[in-house]
Amino acid sequence: MNQNASTPSDVTPPQRGIKSYVVRGGRMTRAQQRGLDEVLPRLGLRLEEGCRSPEAIFGRRAHSVLEIGFGMGGSLLAQATHHPEVDFIGIEVHPPGVGKLLDEADKAGLTNLRVFHEDALKVMDEALPAASIDTLQLFFPDPWPKKRHHKRRIVQPAFIERVYRLLRPGGQFHMATDWQPYAEHMREVMSEARGFENLSVQGDYVPRPDFRPQTRFETRGERLGHGVYDLIYRRVPEA
Repeated sequence: MNQNASTPSDVTPPQRGIKSYVVRGGRMTRAQQRGLDEVLPRLGLRLEEGCRSPEAIFGRRAHSVLEIGFGMGGSLLAQATHHPEVDFIGIEVHPPGVGKLLDEADKAGLTNLRVFHEDALKVMDEALPAASIDTLQLFFPDPWPKKRHHKRRIVQPAFIERVYRLLRPGGQFHMATDWQPYAEHMREVMSEARGFENLSVQGDYVPRPDFRPQTRFETRGERLGHGVYDLIYRRVPEA
């Protein structure tokens, strides 16, 4: 997938046919169901609303963070709670996680958080304008460890082109994984991507920044002996 070199930030990459996720079933708790039924209509964003900037969504100009695949929402909730001056948009397809985050955000009275219960690629292509996001986060995506499933990994060149399009010049793309082969795959893909520089002094990984809360998933992985790898890249301003 190539973008037009003359207007790279305005070109939308084509949809990929292979999904990077599988929607899991399971029972919903009462609180999770409340989040979907009562809070999603108020704090949720929909593709049908069209392409809108964070400024239009929140009614102010603030640092904007887009998190893709927030899981059960613990990390995103903590960030939004501790940084009311920042506006957060989360994307997740799994209903329990969406419901849980929305229920807790509503009970906490948060006004700086909105959620898409949608496919992330559709949101990136259809719902957010170019150069509208200051920070894009991708924490602990499914590593699809089996070789025959590597094509399902979300970190692929076409996805990185979407990231490039959405980030403001100077904006940051922050990834984290506890699967070393996937961390190496992320580095390999990013090394081939245009318009990014690795913020690691050694050109590999950075220590976990204070602004990324440590999740229960991450804590469990550390108990199992998994390393955790943070990668932060900055979108280089165009010349």
